[in-house]
Amino acid sequence: MAVKQKLLYSLLPFIILVALFQIAPLFSIIKDSFSSASSGGFTTAHYEELWQNPFYMQAFKNSFLISIASSLAALLAGIIIVKSILGFSPNTQEKLLVITNMVSNFAGVPLAFAFIILLGTNGLFTLLLGQLGFDLASRFDLYSWRGLILIYVYFQLPLAVLLLLPAMANVKKEWREAAFTLGANPLLFTLKIELPFLLPSLLGTLSLLLANAMGAYATAYALAGSNFNLITIRIAQLIAGDLFLNPHLAGAMTVILGLMLIASMFIYQKSLSYARRNVHNV
Repeated sequence: MAVKQKLLYSLLPFIILVALFQIAPLFSIIKDSFSSASSGGFTTAHYEELWQNPFYMQAFKNSFLISIASSLAALLAGIIIVKSILGFSPNTQEKLLVITNMVSNFAGVPLAFAFIILLGTNGLFTLLLGQLGFDLASRFDLYSWRGLILIYVYFQLPLAVLLLLPAMANVKKEWREAAFTLGANPLLFTLKIELPFLLPSLLGTLSLLLANAMGAYATAYALAGSNFNLITIRIAQLIAGDLFLNPHLAGAMTVILGLMLIASMFIYQKSLSYARRNVHNV
């Protein structure tokens, strides 16, 4: 009993910190989302407005589509990169992981500025290729949706590599050798053995990448301000905007976004549990 009390006392500062900066703001946002702006009473008008307003529905749609596109692209590229990393020696793999971990922290405003400096209208690569006779500015616009997807893929890719590497490293060489001995080719081995084994991890990684992209704000805002109609930009505009100030509506949007992120995390946890059981059975 004394050990439990000591453990509780040691965790008390952390519990207070979580309550003040996580739980209390969460309940405040939920309360505001159901509060009337005029009377302060209970109302569902903010959720009804989100459902009926095409502009806000478009923001949810755009955020979901760009998250899907960037997550799938990062997942496919991550699989190729992880397969390449696993071909190196353990010492080289460790060095590559250190670089990947460092790159995964390069996001937000610095990432947007870096892309503007390199691929913007007057960016380094844009001007350099122009001197070589290739007009990059007319073929690729960094400030368009294609440019935004490119940036999203860039900061999603290191996360995909870090999440996929442990699972793909568990694909044993003995399975491949046994399959080839029984007459299977590389494609059949991938479809019948490797893919079913990695599927839970792939789904879990995809769900985390979706959550990561859905909640991204600083990169898109630093790239083109409020020109992109994304849910995170609309929330910030409703909270800090001078013309469209409506924190109650922003609270409703935040609650819906939070539920979407929780659903992604739930899928990840279920996929991870299934993957662990799968590894144990194999």
